[in-house]
Amino acid sequence: MPTSPGFTPTALTVHQASRVLEVAFQDGSHFHIPFELMRVYSPSAEVQGHGPGQEVLQTGKRQVGIDDIQAVGHYAVQPRFSDGHDTGIFSWEYLHHLGSNQQDLWQRYEQRLAEAGVDRDAPMVDGAASGGACKSH
Repeated sequence: MPTSPGFTPTALTVHQASRVLEVAFQDGSHFHIPFELMRVYSPSAEVQGHGPGQEVLQTGKRQVGIDDIQAVGHYAVQPRFSDGHDTGIFSWEYLHHLGSNQQDLWQRYEQRLAEAGVDRDAPMVDGAASGGACKSH
């Protein structure tokens, strides 16, 4: 998968204590992306589903950590989160998207929580608050 030169990271640092992934890109942008944001917006089918409307609302991820992170070719990383989730492959473009749209993504997440009538720190339930996605992933 080719990447746009601006989306190629120049530095990537996992900060365990503050639970953020620090990413600097060739375009000069620099982000501190909370692990929680990465986890609730994981690009995996388990979180995103297989199509529109199949997203699974993630809760109870405020304290999630990253236990390991592996490079995927020259275009992405695959973190293993402390809750066992390890199927999301975060392309450089997707990390840039998360970093540059944090405020809007947090607002959308909080709106989805409110609509579902659940708290951000509520434990995950099978099928989650917004319906179930494919559990084979």
